[in-house]
Amino acid sequence: QVHLVESGGGLVQAGGSLRLSCTASGRIGSTYTMGWFRQAPGKEREFVAAIRRRDGGNYYADAVKGRFTIFTDYVQNTIYLQMNSLRTEDTAVYYCAADSHSERNYYSDYVYDFWGQGTKVTVSS
Repeated sequence: QVHLVESGGGLVQAGGSLRLSCTASGRIGSTYTMGWFRQAPGKEREFVAAIRRRDGGNYYADAVKGRFTIFTDYVQNTIYLQMNSLRTEDTAVYYCAADSHSERNYYSDYVYDFWGQGTKVTVSS
């Protein structure tokens, strides 16, 4: 039902900032959960951040807490990930995801029904 497209990836120096966006073709309803995940070369996909529209709760992985911020423009059906103080270990393909329910297990990728194709972020030293 929902088609997601990420953008904003690229090459950035360590300590720099980057903003990723993910636009949904379908409307993000009032009960949706939106998330960001990433997969580094040779590693498994991991949770980065999520937001639940119903209660407005924002959640972050420990590795990005204090550096990354997730927010959503519901009018434009777009979710953003603002990344500051980037480190080389942040290098990965970043994926946005959506689910039509207010998920308590927002950190688990299996609960999401819709996924984007990913956008690559490379942080140089």
